[in-house]
Amino acid sequence: MKLLFLGDVVGRSGRKAITETLPRLRADWGLDFVVVNGENATGGMGLSPDHARLLLEAGADCLTLGDHSFDQKGMLQFIETEPRILRPLNFAKGAPGRGHRVFSDARGRKVLVAQALGQVFMKRPFDDPFSALDAVLRAHTLGGAVQAVMVDFHCEATSEKMAAGHFCDGRASLVVGTHTHVPTGDAQILPGGTGYLSDAGMCGDYLSVIGMDRVEPMRRFVTGMSKGRFEPASGEATLSGVYVETDDRTGKAQRIEMVRQGGRLAQAGP
Repeated sequence: MKLLFLGDVVGRSGRKAITETLPRLRADWGLDFVVVNGENATGGMGLSPDHARLLLEAGADCLTLGDHSFDQKGMLQFIETEPRILRPLNFAKGAPGRGHRVFSDARGRKVLVAQALGQVFMKRPFDDPFSALDAVLRAHTLGGAVQAVMVDFHCEATSEKMAAGHFCDGRASLVVGTHTHVPTGDAQILPGGTGYLSDAGMCGDYLSVIGMDRVEPMRRFVTGMSKGRFEPASGEATLSGVYVETDDRTGKAQRIEMVRQGGRLAQAGP
C-alpha cells in the first residue's frame, strides 16, 4: 500500500496547502490512504466542522487531532457524527469520539489508524499512552486483521516519540510524531519493519514561529510580556509529512520518504 501522513495543519495557509496540493499528490503518487493531522487548522487552535469537511473533501481519508482536539466547541458534537475524525485514545475518559478506527481503502484493504498523546512536557497530565496503544495493537494484528497500521503519536519530547516507535515496532506500518510543528530528518524503518519519523512537521507557513506570525511570540520571548493573541502566519505554506510503502502481505514498511511540497522547505517527494 502507498500511505501518506501529513503533519499539523496550521491556519488558512495550511488549509490552502492541503486543498491545492493533496488532490494532485493522490493522483500522481497513486496513494491508497491519507491521514492528516488537523488540530491547528482553525485559527491555529483546534478544528472546526467546516474546516474538517474542507480537508476531507481535499482527499484526506482520516483526520487526527491532539491536545487541542476540542478547542473549537463545534467539534464536541461533530466528532460523534463524522467517523473519519479521531481524537487521542488517552485524551479523557469522558471525551466524545474515538481514538482509533479501522478504515477500508478503495480495494477493501483494512487500515487501522490510532492516535495517542504523550505525557512528557505536556501542559496537562494524560493517561498512559503506551498501555492505550498496546490494547489497540493487540486487538488488530498487522498482516492479519488489518493490512496497515498508522499511529500518530502527538507529544513534545522526541525521546518519548522514539520510545513509542520502538514499542510499536513490528506491530505498525508507521509511527509518526506530531505536535512540535518542526519536521525532523530521521525517517527510517525500524528493525521490526515499522516506518518511523519523530515529527512530520506542519502544513503551514515556515516563515513564522511554529506557524504563528512572528511578532507576538518574539515579543513574549524578548520582553516576557504579551500584547495580543497569537495569529497564524499567512505566507505560502509548505505541505510536510511522510510517505510510506508497505508490503501487502505483512503490512510492514518497505520504503519511507519525508515529504516537503511548496513553500520554503520544498523538496522532491517519492
